[in-house]
Amino acid sequence: MKHKTILLVEDDYLDVTSVKRELNKVDVPHTLYVAHNGVDALALLNGNSPDETKIKPDVIILDLNMPKMNGIEFLTIIKNYFSLKKIKVFVMTTSSEEYDRSTAENLGITGYILKPINFGKVNKTNDNSTLKLMEELMS
Repeated sequence: MKHKTILLVEDDYLDVTSVKRELNKVDVPHTLYVAHNGVDALALLNGNSPDETKIKPDVIILDLNMPKMNGIEFLTIIKNYFSLKKIKVFVMTTSSEEYDRSTAENLGITGYILKPINFGKVNKTNDNSTLKLMEELMS
């Protein structure tokens, strides 16, 4: 199984803990980077973080509702960067608003997952996006 680099963009510490727990359940070799808003995530992607870390994630797991820069603003920016636009992005949010979902899908997301993330439970609400995320991590 290939080692994966994952960027989690999430401002809620409980949700960060939940994602870490779920990733450990599937036993995928990975390095997880956490950014607490879109501004910090862009800094990691561009090498402008305080410690000058620059990452090229295989997968981004993105919350929509965050301070400083929300998920839609972040998606709009990365989808306009040639070097970033092909990264697989899974939105993980509490928002079941059709506007949020259609806007994210129009920006080219790979999947839309309603919180909480649970790799053991795939349901109609998530349109198998959780399963897609698992498959992406396992490949």
